[in-house]
Parts: sequence; structure tokens; C-alpha cells
Amino acid sequence: MSNTSEEADIERYRQVATILHDVAKPMRVLSALAWPAETRERFLASGGRTMPDEPEYPTVDPTDVLDGVAAARRLIDPGAVVDDWLENTADAIESTALMLASTGTNAFHSYSRRLYGVPTQPLRFDSTTPLELAEKVNGALEELTDIHLIGPPVRDRTGREVADELAPAVESHFGADAPEILVVEELSANALATATKIKVRRDARFTHRDASQLLNHEAYIHVGTALNGRAQEDLPILAVGHPGTTRTQEGLAVFSEFVSGTLELDRLRRLADRSLAVQMVIDGADFIELFRWFEERSPSAEQAFESTRRIFRGSPLGGGAPFTKDCVYLSGLLGVLTFVRAAFAADRADALALLFAGKLDLSAVPALAELRSLGLLRPSRFLPPWATDPGWVLTWLTLSTFMAQIDLDAVSHSVGRLLERSARPEIRPPAAR
Repeated sequence: MSNTSEEADIERYRQVATILHDVAKPMRVLSALAWPAETRERFLASGGRTMPDEPEYPTVDPTDVLDGVAAARRLIDPGAVVDDWLENTADAIESTALMLASTGTNAFHSYSRRLYGVPTQPLRFDSTTPLELAEKVNGALEELTDIHLIGPPVRDRTGREVADELAPAVESHFGADAPEILVVEELSANALATATKIKVRRDARFTHRDASQLLNHEAYIHVGTALNGRAQEDLPILAVGHPGTTRTQEGLAVFSEFVSGTLELDRLRRLADRSLAVQMVIDGADFIELFRWFEERSPSAEQAFESTRRIFRGSPLGGGAPFTKDCVYLSGLLGVLTFVRAAFAADRADALALLFAGKLDLSAVPALAELRSLGLLRPSRFLPPWATDPGWVLTWLTLSTFMAQIDLDAVSHSVGRLLERSARPEIRPPAAR
């Protein structure tokens, strides 16, 4: 590539990244799909027997976004890795606008599937599906519960207590760029993070380990990648967390919980339940049916409602066409796990740092590597502790790679014969904290 041609491409990449940033930034998916608080109050007052009224969502005109995406596409030259990434990003932004313009209809679900996938969709690098993992997790945890190796988590921490515990750790990691930590009344999850704020729901209840989990998930990943993306002045699209990036961003955040030792069994169960619930609604479960299912698995009716509402945001309440975002936590985790193992096996640990450059999908890595070589991608300033000193990750990868080569069926058969000769003790449930 001649210097003149390279300079032209660099300028073109800047232009496209800026156009896509400008059209994607105003779109706020979760805000557009929010439900009024009184919907929950009325539903729970009925004992969960009366179907909620279909929420009224804001009318979204996608014209400006579609025009902006069309302008970006006129500058894209498909075939090269950077252009392919920009094209995929344009597709995701276009689908997001069309999804928000289709709330309350089955078309909303079609765009949701395109952006977030479904539980039965195999991984990019493997034939495993999130639904398969969810079923295995669910089965394993039920067995552990049956033999009393795990009990129900003790949720005795308030939102305020968790926020107060988070604050000094966040300030220590981010310094002057530390986000403000707010305790709020209404939130679609127990906690939510942007580049400048971490919000914790006031009425949520937490375990004694949840502050560490939120630190690794919300702060180290969601806040960190947001701040790193904002620093990408030549590639501003990396500052925008649009739905095309959600699978990898949530997968990376859950992976951060895992490698830091803060991913608890109850948390894993809840992530598995989300994938199972999305599939149930695809198969026809309506709002009340899913609420009843969650009610059996939740500490309160309020939590069961919130879990159900997440999956029916933007969707008809009669079932069959859910908002599929909640299946990305397991699919994203599986994708990131696979990528990290493969990167280290290929002696490409340098690729790990690219994952923190901003809001991105795993498929963007080749483009980001090219942009790094062109001087357009800036090094990430904020990395989670486990990424700055990846010794533990390397240890885990070494052991997991070795274990993957073992014939598990043969080992299980041999160990099973040994255990048949071992008396099973009576195991009492752990005492409450």
C-alpha cells in the first residue's frame, strides 16, 4: 500500500467511525424499553394473576439513523478487515434503529434475534449453544442443592451498603476518572454502569460477595471499556455500546467475574435461568407463565417480576417473540472463554489487550489489530487487575487446556467405580450466615 493510499484509508476510517458514532450515540435501547413503576405495583397487587397492560413505548423514527448509516456505507470499501468491521457495525446500528421502531410487534423480536442471538444459536467458534450450557448448569446446581452442598444465598446487604463498599475500590482504580456511584429507585437490573455513573437499585438485596462481583463486572469492564472507548479520538464509534457489542461486552464482564473468583453459583444459576427463560418465551410462554416460573426460583415476587419484565421489554406479552438480550450473558461468556484460550494457545496474548479498547465485538479484533498498526488505536488506559498481571489466567488456561485433552468418560467411569465402594455421608445444609 502506498503512503498516499494508506493516508486516504486512514482518513476514510476516521470519517466512517465518526458518522457511525454520531448516529448510534443518541439511541438508548434500555431507556426506550423501560416500563413505568406502576405496572409492577398493579401486577403484584393482583397476585400475579392479571396480565399487565401492554406498555406504551416512545415512537421512534429511524430515518435519521438509516440516512447516516447509508452515508457511512458509501465510504466503506468491503473486503479489507477494517472495512468489514465498519460494515458489520453499520449493520448492527441499522438493526437497532429498526428494532426500536418496531416495539410491541413480532418484528421487534426478529431484529432482537439478529442483534443478540437466541439460546439455540451455536457459538461463532464452536457448536455449543447457550441453551445447552444453561441446561447443564441448571442440572448440576439442582444436584448440589439436593445433597445440601449449597443452600440459598443470604441477601442481607442493601443497595446503599453495596454502593458504600464499591466507592473506595472504584476511586482507587480509576482515580480522577472514577464514576459517580448512585443509589436509584428504578433500574432494569440490580446495577448498571456507564462511563460516568454506576447505578445500584435501592430495593435490591445483595449477598456479602456482590460488591466484589459488581466491581469486576460493572466497574472494571463496563466503566473501563467506556472510558477507554472515549479516549479513541480517531475511532469514536468505540465509545458507543450499541447492541452489536453487547454479547462480547457482557461476556467479558462475566469472564471478569470468573477469573477474579467472584462468579458465585447463585449468580451462574441466574444467568442460566435467563437463557432458559428466553427459550421458554420463544416456545410460547406468556408473561404470567414466565412470572410463575421465576417466582419458584426467586427470593421475592418483586425479583420474579423484574426477571420476567426484562425478557418482555419491547415484546408482545402473549409470548413467542421475546427480547433476547438476556441470552448474551452465557453466549458472550462462552465466546470470550473460547477466544482467550485460543489466543494464548496461538501465542497471541497481545490480542487480549485489544478487548478493552472500547465497546466492541470479538469479530472486531482483526480490524483493531490493523488500526493499531496504523497508529489509529490508542492503548487501553484502564485494564482489570487480572489483565495487567495475567499469571492466574495463564495458570487456568494451562490446566484447562490439559484437562480438555483427558477422556472424561473413561475417567468418570473409573472414579465412579471407586465411589460406588465409598459410603455416602449425610451432609447437613450449611448454617445461615
